Amino acid sequence: MVTKANKQNGGAENLSAAFDFACPTADTAVLTLFGYWSTHRLGDVDDDIRKLESLTLRSIHVDLSALRGLDTAGAWIIHRTTKALERTGAIVTFAGIDSERQILMEAVAKTPDVEAAKASDLNSSVVSSLFEALGRSVAEFGTDFLMSMHMLGSTVRGAQMKLGRGHGIRPAAIVHQIERMGMGAFPVVILMSSIIGAIIAQQGAFQLRLFGAEIFVVDLVSVLVLREIGVLLTAIMVAGRSGSAITAEIGSMKMREEIDALTVIGLNPVGVLVFPRLVALVIALPLLTIVSDLTALLGASLVTWGYSGIPPSAFIARLKEAVDLSTYFAGLIKAPFMALIIGIVASVEGMKVGGSAESLGTHVTAAVVKSIFVVIVVDGLFAMFYASINF
Repeated sequence: MVTKANKQNGGAENLSAAFDFACPTADTAVLTLFGYWSTHRLGDVDDDIRKLESLTLRSIHVDLSALRGLDTAGAWIIHRTTKALERTGAIVTFAGIDSERQILMEAVAKTPDVEAAKASDLNSSVVSSLFEALGRSVAEFGTDFLMSMHMLGSTVRGAQMKLGRGHGIRPAAIVHQIERMGMGAFPVVILMSSIIGAIIAQQGAFQLRLFGAEIFVVDLVSVLVLREIGVLLTAIMVAGRSGSAITAEIGSMKMREEIDALTVIGLNPVGVLVFPRLVALVIALPLLTIVSDLTALLGASLVTWGYSGIPPSAFIARLKEAVDLSTYFAGLIKAPFMALIIGIVASVEGMKVGGSAESLGTHVTAAVVKSIFVVIVVDGLFAMFYASINF
């Protein structure tokens, strides 16, 4: 049987790429190539010759003696076709290859087998990608942890060096950051905390009404807000608001090489940029937590008054019985630690910003996500610690 593809004007005289495919027997074949097998002419035969790759043959003889031209692209098509046939079990032999074409064919044969690699990747891509992602995450976590410890150590060391030098500490910078991170966050903290307190009170009253114990909604709201929700909600809002701002500010200075300029003139970037922001966060976050606790309880009091008929006087009386100072301080103690976490993570991500706007956006997002994640983890660790010491 003889199969012809894209031959015009008589075989070897054809200026385009062409081939003859003949099958003298059922399991043997002869492939004869004609014309110019070059980059601009291979489109004539590529679709047709791909159909040969799926054939099952015992042997195939490839004749290149009638070729008038061959470049790297043509040699690659020949190599791809013969390798596909060999994978089906065929024995491939060549004829009509001069020394120059032999060198070209050998060079092309040294390139990786893409089809075999794809077949292997299909089996291992899922597993390898999972391990690759896990490895990258572990390595990135280690790098971020070391940078965070360096940032914290530099800040503490800088504070120790400034204790005996009044001019080394800049109160104006710290007060300015407290105003931005603390006073600026009051409206959103008050709004969100009051709404969350009201929702918890309404849902708690709705469930406790089934047991005739609506008064115990005060216990539920007060303990939950003072120990967990108040400080956690405040830390999350500060991480999204102030943490992103810290990363954006330091990152933009890194892009404009202002941090390098500080180093050149003999100033420590951590002391100038990070220290005031960390101190401001450590001061502002506990204050915001106090405001969050009060507004959440206020929102809960208004809801229980309107929804359950519990007047504010009864709410306050029950609140005194349900909580004590240990309940209040259990949540407030967490605030400085969460403030340090937010400030350090945001500063580390800011220092990692490259020279593009895309890098700045990526690290701002990473700072917010990592800060919130670590804050929630630390809150859980505090809960387990309090449970272990019965606090």
